[in-house]
Amino acid sequence: MKTNDITKNFENLYYPKCALVVYETKGSETDVYVEHFDMDANGNPINAHPLTVKEADNLAKSLLLEQEKESAFLKPKEVLPSNILTLDPDTEKGTVIWHTKAQLRDLFFVKNLGIPNGKAYVPPMLWKASKSSLTVFALKSNRRPTLKTPLYHCPFFNIYEDGKVCLGTIKIDIKNSTSVEDFIKAWEHYFFHSYFSHALVTGGQIKGNCVTLWKKLIAQGTAFPTEVLLPHTLTLKNILL
Repeated sequence: MKTNDITKNFENLYYPKCALVVYETKGSETDVYVEHFDMDANGNPINAHPLTVKEADNLAKSLLLEQEKESAFLKPKEVLPSNILTLDPDTEKGTVIWHTKAQLRDLFFVKNLGIPNGKAYVPPMLWKASKSSLTVFALKSNRRPTLKTPLYHCPFFNIYEDGKVCLGTIKIDIKNSTSVEDFIKAWEHYFFHSYFSHALVTGGQIKGNCVTLWKKLIAQGTAFPTEVLLPHTLTLKNILL
């Protein structure tokens, strides 16, 4: 059987370059000695020698870069985007709340809904996301929301009563080095590039039939009719808590 070497297709392959061995003397007053090994093409340690100042400096810089990556979570690349309302950069529990204006998006639906995939205008939206969860609401205006701005049920499928999105089998990959710009871009991509499949809100997401609405919007390319949105019991103040 003919085999193909597919390792060249893998991303981020790491190869051993060097190794450090730390020696310590016994006794009440210990002394430490660090030995540096290079690695040959087969990953075997060679050329043992005391750790030099230059090698120690390179190691320190490498550790510093890794530390900076860990502390870069949700930091803006430049000026904080104006559509962000709040930001908590905690690496484990950090969240971002932002809003988006009405816009034309690609939408995808499972076949049994009877809605063709295509482009349609979606309403203004309020988003809240952490590393592993997403909550969305609809808005009636493109203006920046305030604590008094009414929230509405998002007129999409796969969304629970409280606004949380059922992520299904979507593989979420948010790294600790992710900037706030890349964070919100990733979540918007996950949301709009997954397949909408089923309703999770009793009584529907809008005034009228949601399936009929999206069929019409995709066919006609008209603006989203915000008058069909149903008011939500939660407010922006609730979301901020």
